[in-house]
Amino acid sequence: MSLISEILPLSHIVLDLEVSSKKRVFEQAGLLLENEAELARADVFDCLFAREKLGTTGLGQGVAIPHGRHASVKKAVGAFIRTKEPVAFDAPDGKPVSLIFVLLVPENATGEHLEVLSKLAGRFSQKSVREALMAAATPEEVQSLLNAE
Repeated sequence: MSLISEILPLSHIVLDLEVSSKKRVFEQAGLLLENEAELARADVFDCLFAREKLGTTGLGQGVAIPHGRHASVKKAVGAFIRTKEPVAFDAPDGKPVSLIFVLLVPENATGEHLEVLSKLAGRFSQKSVREALMAAATPEEVQSLLNAE
């Protein structure tokens, strides 16, 4: 079982979410993880927003990986959101993003945090993967694309 599949169940994958801003993405991620992973939505939002204040988590090429550490997180948890319309994310290339992977880890999970971020950045750096994620019709397709080595 891959590291990503352990933290990204199908119920944490949302396709074509209608949101208009980074703030709304964080709110929806909070709602999703509150319902699916029993994390307080305010904790999720505050954690993501605080990390974003340190610098954008937009990678460029239409991708962002908002992430953070929080005391209420017992094990790493992820969510994948593809937005219906691209959202401004202050990415280095100045382009809005549609492919968003939210990652939350326990406060002391530095190694795991970095390993997951590295794997995700590697997957998202491939144009073919980004295009396939944009075209994916089901959460199963997204999960398969992100889990591939």
